[in-house]
Amino acid sequence: MSEIYSPEEDSYLLSEILKKQIPRLLGKKKNLTFLEIGSGSGILLEIVLSLEVKKENIFSCDINPESVRHCIKLGFNCIKSDLFKNISGRYDLIVFNPPYLPEDKSEPKNSRVATTGGKKGSEVINKFLIQAKKHLEKNGKIFLLTSSFTKGIDFSGYKRTLLEKRKFFFEKLFVWELK
Repeated sequence: MSEIYSPEEDSYLLSEILKKQIPRLLGKKKNLTFLEIGSGSGILLEIVLSLEVKKENIFSCDINPESVRHCIKLGFNCIKSDLFKNISGRYDLIVFNPPYLPEDKSEPKNSRVATTGGKKGSEVINKFLIQAKKHLEKNGKIFLLTSSFTKGIDFSGYKRTLLEKRKFFFEKLFVWELK
């Protein structure tokens, strides 16, 4: 069984983006519906709740049953799902901090599910982008985190805006707004 993904630089960067963007989105739509794919520790769910998104409008999922149990204990609506497989409905905002690193055979198998996005690092992201279209409200947005190590992302069908770029000693992280 894999461990719950602990917040790192990527989670904190997405937290900052949500703190800036959610108040703007709530100004346009009071009953904002939020979905996080890959909830991990629940840090982003807690941020969204603190920003006054109604708890009944906050949904999440994770492929890791430990993360699902943890987020349920925190009081959030969280189900086990591989991306959108068990998700229904449409959402105003979908957030995904995906596994984005290229495959590294030396990485322990139990941590790969949280970090490895496939051979190029983009395979999980590309599946997400295809599936997300049918779960996004008409004027909805996606906030997606990627890395300078991720190669081969197919953004076709989305208008994208770079919200933030942050350089760390080993990589650059990017947060994209997709419409």
